[in-house]
Amino acid sequence: MISMDMLLLVVVAVAAIFFIGSFARILREYERAVIFRLGRSARAILNPGGNGNGPGLVLLVPIIDKMVRVSMQTVALDVPPQDVITRDNVSLKVSAVIYFRVIDPIRAIIAVQDYLYATSQIAQTTLRSVLGQVELDDLLSARDKINQQLQRIIDEHTEPWGIKVATVEVKQIDLPQDMQRAMAKQAEAERERRAKVINADGEFQAAAKLSEAAQVLTQYPVAVQLRYLQTMREIASERNTTTFFPLPMDLISHLIGDGGGRSTPPASAP
Repeated sequence: MISMDMLLLVVVAVAAIFFIGSFARILREYERAVIFRLGRSARAILNPGGNGNGPGLVLLVPIIDKMVRVSMQTVALDVPPQDVITRDNVSLKVSAVIYFRVIDPIRAIIAVQDYLYATSQIAQTTLRSVLGQVELDDLLSARDKINQQLQRIIDEHTEPWGIKVATVEVKQIDLPQDMQRAMAKQAEAERERRAKVINADGEFQAAAKLSEAAQVLTQYPVAVQLRYLQTMREIASERNTTTFFPLPMDLISHLIGDGGGRSTPPASAP
C-alpha cells in the first residue's frame, strides 16, 4: 500500500515539474527571445554582439513574463510574379527571390507587426517600381545591376525593422508570345548578318591571296606549267570515262610559231 505521505510527495513533485516548465524555456542556437514583462520589453541578459536573450535555458516569471521567439536564420522569400510595364511599354510578368535575416530581434518584433509579411510587401512594390523605370533590353542584359539596385532599396526600407537584406535575384521573366516571336526574328536576323559579314571577310581574304598568287605566277612562268601539270594529275586520278585536258596557249605558242616559220618560204632578195 502506498502511504499518504508518498502520494503527497508524488503530487508535489509533479506539480513542481509543471510549475518549472511553465517558466523555463530552451532556445536553440539559431533562436533569440524577446521577453515582455507586464507588456514592456524587459531587461534581459544580452548575448555577445546582439540583442535579446541568447540560446540555452531562459527562466521566465510565471504570468508576468511573455516570451517571443525570433529565428536568426537566413530566410529565402519568394516574391510572386508581378505585372510590370517597362519603360519602353512592354508588359511582362517578373518573379524574384529575396534573402534576408533578422539582425535585431527587438526591433523586428516591436517596430513592425509581422516582419515576414512586411518584407514581402515592400519587395513586391519595389520590384514593380524599379523594373518600370528600365527598358526590356536592360532588364535582359543588365540583370546583375538591377539586382543590386533592388537589394539596396529594399534594405533601406527594412533597416528600421532590424532586417538585413543580403541578396535579391530576379528569378523569372515571362514575355508575351508576340514579343518572343519578335525577339526570335531579331536574333535570327542578327545571326544571318554575322554569317554574311564572315562570308564577305573570307571572300576578301581569298581574293587578296589570289592576287598575291597571280603576282608570283606572273614573275615565274614555269610555275604556271607546274600548276597545269598538277591539275592534270588531279583530273586523271578521278574515275571518269572522258577527260578533257585544257591546253594553255602559251605552252604551244612556240610550236605554232616554229611551224608557221617552216611552212612559209623565205622572201627573195630584190
